[in-house]
Amino acid sequence: MAGELGTTNLLLGIMAAVSVLEALLIIGMGIGGFVAYKKVMELVNGIEMRQVAPAMARLNAILDDMKAVSTKVKEETERVDQAIHSTMGRIDDTAGRVRSNVRAKTSRVVGFVRGLRVALEGMLHSSEART
Repeated sequence: MAGELGTTNLLLGIMAAVSVLEALLIIGMGIGGFVAYKKVMELVNGIEMRQVAPAMARLNAILDDMKAVSTKVKEETERVDQAIHSTMGRIDDTAGRVRSNVRAKTSRVVGFVRGLRVALEGMLHSSEART
């Protein structure tokens, strides 16, 4: 039985050594992962500073320009719209004045023509009544 315990102890020692080696390997992998993560983050930060930040600055400048242009277009559109409404109002007013002036001036002529027609009809009826 003593021989059997020696073998068991040897196997237990080997398993303990392998467990220690596994623990060291896991710790080493953790440290390696942390170092890789740190390097990747430095690389990402460097890319962000060299590439993304200038691109964002240009994009923000373009967006600011677009905002200014759209504001200017909106203001000009409102100004043109108001000018069109004002012009249409003046045209309507002018058309009303022209209409009333034409009616006023032609009503005299129309009245004269109607009176002349009535006079002619009266003279024609009176000459027909005599015959």
